[in-house]
Amino acid sequence: MDPALIRNFCIIAHVDHGKSTLADRMLELTGALSSRQMREQVLDSMDLERERGITIKAQAVRMELQHDGCRYELNLIDTPGHVDFSYEVSRSLAACEGALLVVDATQGIQAQTLANVYLALEHDLAIIPVLNKIDLPAADVPRSLDELRQAFGFDPDEVLRVSAKQGDGVPDLLAAVVERVPPPAAHPERPLRALIFDSKYDSYKGVVAYVRVVDGEVRGADRVRMMQKGAPADVLEVGVFKPAMAKVAALTAGEVGYVATGLKSVGEARVGDTITLARAGASEPLPGYGARKPMVFAGLYPSEGSEFHELREALERLQLNDAALAFEPENSPALGPGFRCGFLGLLHMEIVQERLEREYALDLVATAPSVAYKVVLHDGSEIEVSRPTNMPAGGGREQVLEPWLNVSIVTPSRFVGGMMELVNARRGLFRRTEYLDSVAVAASDTGMPSGDPRVLIEAQMPLAEVLVDFYDHVKTRSRGYASLDYAFDGYRQADLVRLDVLVNETSVDALSLITHREAAQRQGRELVVKLRSLIPRQMFDVPIQAAIGSRVIARETVKAQRKNVLAKCYGGDVTRKRKLLEKQAEGKKRMKRVGNVDVPQEAFLAVLLMER
Repeated sequence: MDPALIRNFCIIAHVDHGKSTLADRMLELTGALSSRQMREQVLDSMDLERERGITIKAQAVRMELQHDGCRYELNLIDTPGHVDFSYEVSRSLAACEGALLVVDATQGIQAQTLANVYLALEHDLAIIPVLNKIDLPAADVPRSLDELRQAFGFDPDEVLRVSAKQGDGVPDLLAAVVERVPPPAAHPERPLRALIFDSKYDSYKGVVAYVRVVDGEVRGADRVRMMQKGAPADVLEVGVFKPAMAKVAALTAGEVGYVATGLKSVGEARVGDTITLARAGASEPLPGYGARKPMVFAGLYPSEGSEFHELREALERLQLNDAALAFEPENSPALGPGFRCGFLGLLHMEIVQERLEREYALDLVATAPSVAYKVVLHDGSEIEVSRPTNMPAGGGREQVLEPWLNVSIVTPSRFVGGMMELVNARRGLFRRTEYLDSVAVAASDTGMPSGDPRVLIEAQMPLAEVLVDFYDHVKTRSRGYASLDYAFDGYRQADLVRLDVLVNETSVDALSLITHREAAQRQGRELVVKLRSLIPRQMFDVPIQAAIGSRVIARETVKAQRKNVLAKCYGGDVTRKRKLLEKQAEGKKRMKRVGNVDVPQEAFLAVLLMER
């Protein structure tokens, strides 16, 4: 295929603004799928994506379009919208020359819209603004156009108006892709260089790399090597996505497709690596992707210790498909052998856990999530602490640094007070507020009152305060109208302590957490009260304590489950009853000395549900 007739583009948008539905209509109009093969959100192939109604994995597909007497090849990559999967978006942008910026006409610009546009500008992509859902009664087209003009400088005449559900305006959109997105800068005469932007593991084909060919071409019988690892491989087949895998003879410069490498080791073909020919290959690899650092850490343990090796293998294969997942083995006295895993956010953690349980049939126990802190010791050295048990005692450290975020909240102006109160309560610092609407727009079916413009609030907050339920509170206080986006800002000093939980005078490391000193007393009290109702009663009293170092700050007791040893005594000498009660008391003392209290999974979830 002549590179001048190739267009590589992606769709970027906020969550639920219609990316996947728009992709459906484009597939229909270009004839990539027949009406019998079509279904809603056809590119969302995972069961989890269809159940939750969100895109988790970026998905590529090839379409063909006849335009002005020429047949064009359109390679589309549908990207996720949730902030936890922004790494998928950045990888997809690196394989494209253009991006469709989709904005919901009923909601206007949202927080993730802003973040995705800045990402596209960083990659120097041609951006085509698209206003979707114009067919809905609640659509407010003038207001949305004004927001696009104010925020990004788009002329209202260059904004395409479409209804992805009805198909209105989609033919003009496809024509705009051909006219406005530049062809790839391809060099067919140079040695092969293909960038791996995603991959998966196949039992029969080994590692299947999703690639964008930049230079040269790759054929089904070629012998190639990975430039980072130096691993050689015999190509089993090459192909394209239609959207199912379709075998082709070769992938040439400028095209997007897949290469089945046959590699069995998941570490030999990483995302961001460059594929070249084993003989007479390229000398310089393509710029890859910066490693995305995990922000949230939690322990994953198999409920049965014998499944440890199955969990390791499942994590390795999942990591191939999810480059943002990190893990290392650890051993917990309470839960046995497992892995300390790093995630980009709570939704990412939830999706990974669910995929492990569904796709690999594992029964897992997850500990409460925490963030990674930096601790400066007295000798000036610096260590990273991602688990509470590794936090040095107060006397052994100079200072503790915690990660902070730049947070963007887009909300109707009537909810600004509630948002500011929420940010203040979470130790946030305000940077600025900006009105996104230049004029007050009349009331519409969106439920917003007349003259209620939307406001962008930018603040800085500790990651630990955003981690668990901040998003839920943002949605609750704004009645669902506000949207949230965040990005890592850096580390700042904080007064943090390790809060330990002791059950029957034994520390349960999986229940420990790092918290701000001012909140430690309240959180300790709340946690032991919850644990008292969750830990089953034993034949002896079980004390539950929250402690900072050697100082206990809260305590509750699970009362003993008493057996009536006097049930068979029908009167008689009182000394006989006393003897039975003393024997029972002695037995409970002995049982308490050797007793082991099982802590249920609900107890670990109690840490998640605490008010911050």
